[in-house]
Amino acid sequence: LKFRLAGYPRKHNEGRVEVFYNDEWGTICDDDFTLANAHVLCRHLGFVAATGWAHSAKYGKGVGRIWLDNVNCAGGEKSIGDCKHRGWGNSDCSHEEDAGVICKDERIPGFKDSNVIEVRKLLARVGRRWRGVGALQAQRVSPRGRCKGHGQQAQPQAGWPSTPLLPSGHDGHGSGLPSPCRLFTERQQLNYRLHSVSCTGTEVHLSMCTFEFYRGNASAACGAGMPAVVSCLPGPLFATGNAHKKRQRQQQQSQPRIRLKGGAKVGEGRVEVLKSSEWGTICDDRWNLLSASVVCRELGFGSAKEALTGARMGQGTGPIHMNEVQCLGTEKSLWSCPFKNITQEDCKHTEDAAVRCNIPYMGYENLIRLSGGRSRFEGRVEVAVGAGDGDQPRWGLVCSEGWGTLEAMVACRQLGLGFANHGLQETWYWDASNVTEMVLSGVKCAGHEMSLSHCQHHGTSLSCRNTGTRFAAGVICSETASDLLLHAPLVQETAYIEDRPLHMLYCAAEENCLSSSARLANWPYGHRRLLRFSSQIHNNGRADFRPKAGRHSWVWHECH
Repeated sequence: LKFRLAGYPRKHNEGRVEVFYNDEWGTICDDDFTLANAHVLCRHLGFVAATGWAHSAKYGKGVGRIWLDNVNCAGGEKSIGDCKHRGWGNSDCSHEEDAGVICKDERIPGFKDSNVIEVRKLLARVGRRWRGVGALQAQRVSPRGRCKGHGQQAQPQAGWPSTPLLPSGHDGHGSGLPSPCRLFTERQQLNYRLHSVSCTGTEVHLSMCTFEFYRGNASAACGAGMPAVVSCLPGPLFATGNAHKKRQRQQQQSQPRIRLKGGAKVGEGRVEVLKSSEWGTICDDRWNLLSASVVCRELGFGSAKEALTGARMGQGTGPIHMNEVQCLGTEKSLWSCPFKNITQEDCKHTEDAAVRCNIPYMGYENLIRLSGGRSRFEGRVEVAVGAGDGDQPRWGLVCSEGWGTLEAMVACRQLGLGFANHGLQETWYWDASNVTEMVLSGVKCAGHEMSLSHCQHHGTSLSCRNTGTRFAAGVICSETASDLLLHAPLVQETAYIEDRPLHMLYCAAEENCLSSSARLANWPYGHRRLLRFSSQIHNNGRADFRPKAGRHSWVWHECH
């Protein structure tokens, strides 16, 4: 059995359920449908569970056969075929009764999807052993390029290229280049698990290359070689030298032709490209891991771990510049890949392509934590200081003077918790920790930093007027966020001048919609000359927009 979600309008994790049975796609009738049925179907589709279901062809009427009717699942079945039903193809329904499901937006680990690579599952067999092997020491080499370990110099394993010019790897670094720095392996008993690794260079993960396992006694293996080692060149975001960073920034500012927008974390977002001095998006037709990896490498990240479709990083605005991008994986830029120019009929912004890239493991999330919140997404911010050179870190609080949304954005990003809903300057209600000392003050972020330590701050010379724990900084984070955009062209197209009698403007005056000179007018006689226009505000984000004020504080206005 195969399953898919279809219909319109819908998000990627909801839709009309269609099942492929007996060489034909068909639908499921909503008679006796329950949430338990939806749970089973969502697991078929690779999601962990269902949050709801839809009846009466909410996502549009399907075509073809109605394969199942009166389905009754307990919820734990492995297949929808194991549930009670009237029999395949036996139905008294029409397509106006097609059932749909809304699945929780969380994938089952290891679920096979052509556009997702679940690294942990694919290499679980060998990953545990590699830590002591040195075969993937590049994942553990500091992005600063220091040589770690001691002992004799490593020699390439048999069959491993001596000076590999590899594309950027799944460990998240920019590219693999020969390094003047020598890497050494520790003197220890090495257990080899892989040999004869052969990559073309376009793979997005080492597990996708051809390789062989050592069987039996692995300690006697690899007689003709040594552990394979690589040295990686960090991308511009992860380079440590200020001059190098400055040069990279200047290069990016001079001619950035690609960017990621709408993602909460570093290395993820909607792909936008610059053409004819106008930023636009990419349609997701044929969007796959190879093309996504070209984007990631062009931006200085590693290969892609997910190629996202269906505007999962929010909808863009403006033109859609590219469609059916088909990269081989060797290209230096997305513009070098074959693609089609499109017309407005071909694609809509509901089909904007996005990526999640592999990035180097920097360990920033170990230097920050939240305490006292009702969930892991909120709390008082605590940071670790003095954690270098093997010392035990000292945890402390952040002074809330000047703490706002930009600083909260960086904190939530560093925590890996997504977007910032609020940056809080008073956190007396989260007083649950024994950490009471202020260790960071004067924090001022631009919003793009990966860690609070990258923002401006006072350093060791603390300056905080209110040092009590009540005034420690706090955050509320969210995995998704709304993104409101005014449709500016519509304002321009619809603007006009109108003379309107004053007796028709009482409500506008009460709501302060008229200029201050209106108070001096001879009410209700005379008129005002108004600039009139229509406006549309679109929510292009990934969450519903709700006012920050609760309903209890809304004001009912008599004009409405």
